[in-house]
Amino acid sequence: MIITDTHTHLYSDSFDEDRNEAIQEAINNNVKRFFIPAIDSETTKSMYELEKAFPENVFLMMGLHPTHVKENFEQELKHVEEELDKRKFYAVGEIGIDLYWDKSTLEIQKEAFKRQIQFAKDRELPIVIHCRDAFDEIFEVLESVKDDKLFGIFHCFTGTHEQAKQALSYNMKLGIGGVVTFKNGGIDKFMPQIPIEEIVLETDSPYLAPKPFRGKRNDPVYILKVAEKLAELYEIPVEKVAEITTKNSKEVFGI
Repeated sequence: MIITDTHTHLYSDSFDEDRNEAIQEAINNNVKRFFIPAIDSETTKSMYELEKAFPENVFLMMGLHPTHVKENFEQELKHVEEELDKRKFYAVGEIGIDLYWDKSTLEIQKEAFKRQIQFAKDRELPIVIHCRDAFDEIFEVLESVKDDKLFGIFHCFTGTHEQAKQALSYNMKLGIGGVVTFKNGGIDKFMPQIPIEEIVLETDSPYLAPKPFRGKRNDPVYILKVAEKLAELYEIPVEKVAEITTKNSKEVFGI
């Protein structure tokens, strides 16, 4: 059994005390593939170090996170493009729109999102979308750029059944993490109506730990709790969930 975590911030300083141990524990429990999203230029060095430490298990993305789209976003996008031209990445991400923290940057967030979607299309890469309090705005952008080159993952999906169907219509998989285990998370109610071929697993560690670890640091091994919840919802063995969702991740990332 191989489980793939399609979205984890293992370079976060939350892991500074025991990063290698936390990753090794996950690997020992069949979590063998970790896809690492970028935040901004300051995370690039630590991402490369993580890849060097676990070359068989760590796969990098490059992008500018929407909460880091500030006055210097042009400079940050230049960094993203330069890195993409230097070496192999498996996605452009995480990118998108976040209106939870700051609504005043909406226009430059949309601009950065569109530009990075084009970076991905130019390189035939998937995108990994961050969406917080911004489904309408995200869908508006996707509607304006949709074509057969647009594909990727709607990371940390927390929307309604209708929003899930709309996300899938843009050739996105749904990234499902700890929220599916929350009592009032909501997505567990309609999850079985979404074909399991359309979802991938993720932790978003160190954030959004699943039950019974909610509120604590989300360790990479906790993705097993997400897989177990999905096995329950789809009424199939955990091994089958691992097999199908890893296959789905290979379709997106090409590895």
